Formats: sequence, C-alpha cells, structure tokens
Amino acid sequence: MQTTVMNPNKMLWEKGDFTKIAETMRSSGAALVATFGITPGLRVLDLGCGDGTTAIPEARLGAEVLGVDIASNLVGAGRARANAESLSNCTFQEGDATDLHELEDHRFDLVVSIFGAMFAPKPHAVAREMVRVTRPGGRIIMGNWIPGDPTLVAQILKISSAYTPPPPEGFVSPMLWGMEEHVIDRFVAAGVDKKDISFERGTFNFETNRPPAEMLDRFRRYYGPTMNAFEAAEKNGQSNDLQRELEELFSRQNVSGMPDRTLIPATFLKVTVKCR
Repeated sequence: MQTTVMNPNKMLWEKGDFTKIAETMRSSGAALVATFGITPGLRVLDLGCGDGTTAIPEARLGAEVLGVDIASNLVGAGRARANAESLSNCTFQEGDATDLHELEDHRFDLVVSIFGAMFAPKPHAVAREMVRVTRPGGRIIMGNWIPGDPTLVAQILKISSAYTPPPPEGFVSPMLWGMEEHVIDRFVAAGVDKKDISFERGTFNFETNRPPAEMLDRFRRYYGPTMNAFEAAEKNGQSNDLQRELEELFSRQNVSGMPDRTLIPATFLKVTVKCR
C-alpha cells in the first residue's frame, strides 16, 4: 500500500494558527508595503503570504495581488480577510515556494516574500522560482530574519533550537537567508547579476494591548517552531526552563513602557533584487 508522505514544511505551518501571531504584525506590514512603490494595476506575487500581512495592504494600494502559501489554513484566512474588505484584486492559493510550476514565466512585476519563503527548504530552488516568475525590469523584495541578531524572532528561534532535537541531515537553516553572502550566492546562481542585489536593515514591530506574557502565550500555542520546542522540552522535563527563558526575553525586549502593553521591535534584512 502506498503511503503519502506529508510535506514537513506544510505540517509545521499548519500545526498552529499563525494568524494569532500575524495580528500583532499588521501595522508594520502596512508600513513596509508603503515603501514598495506600489501603483494601481501592478502585478504582485506575495510568496509565503500567510493570511495577508503584506498582501492585503498591497491590494489596498491597487495592486493585482496573488498570495501563495503552503498552509491551507492560512490561505483560507487570507481569502476571508480579502472578502471582508471586498478586495477582488487580492486572491490566495496554496503553493510551494520551491516549485511554482502553476505560475508562468515572467508573470509578475513584483515578487514579495516577507518572512515567508525563507522558511521553505531548497533555498536555491526558491531563488530560481522567484526570478523565473518575475518579468524583466521587475523586482523581488524579501524580508528575512537575521541569524544571531539580538532582537525577538532570531532569539526565539535560537532559544527554541536548544530544546529541540538536531535537524535531519541535509537541513539548511532558514536563517541563512538573513546573511548577505548566502542571498547573493542563491540569486547569482538563479541568473541575477550581483550588482542588482541590494540590502538594508529594517525594523518590524510586534505589538498588542496585552502584557508580554500573553504575547508569549500566543507563540507557545500558535507558532509552529515554538510549539515544537515546548513539546520536545516537555518530554525532557525542561518546559519550565524554556518558559522562563522566553518570558525573560519577551519582558526584556518590550519597549512599550507599560506592563499591560507589548511593543517589541525585531530587526530584519531587506533584500531587493532587480531582474533584467
């Protein structure tokens, strides 16, 4: 009998409910999109779009947006958000950033992936597919978390990794997308000239009118990597240690100045690629 093997990346992002995290990222998503130079009618692919943190703001500015994500629950949530705002110019579908065979060559003016495609395996395939579906003269914009960075997300992933089993052989860390030399290597291999790749640092805020402990609870209950870390820690009798480390992290990084509100900035690498 043939056994269907579940895509582990799909399993990870369908495991929780990332919409609960994305709710804390809305303001920064819209602010970042405002820097993209969106014009009405621009054809945009938002890859690893989640429930539309950047896709929805892109559509509000008049772009024709296709959001693609590997997690069916997030695609459904994105469709619901677009329908609620009557954004007929924003559609969502399931897809794998490593293989966008259903999308034709040179279809998009702008390909965007903010903390999305970086988590897909086979990074060279991801770069190749992003370049393939971008028209000559178009752009690719990525936002990627930076390994070893002292701010929130890099530290969550670093702390969590200390409590989980080692990754399988051949695993490529998604955090390498936050290192300029790896980004250059991947896009050059996809046919981009090095001079057409540029970088800058940006800040993305996580904010909610709840205390840091409640924001951490969202990550524990709904963010796949943190959920996996707690499951592994519980098996080893270390869940209290993990909870303590993360509580200290969230509390220390909260810059709201108020104990019942959370505002945590996180640094990321913004990548811009010009396609010719």
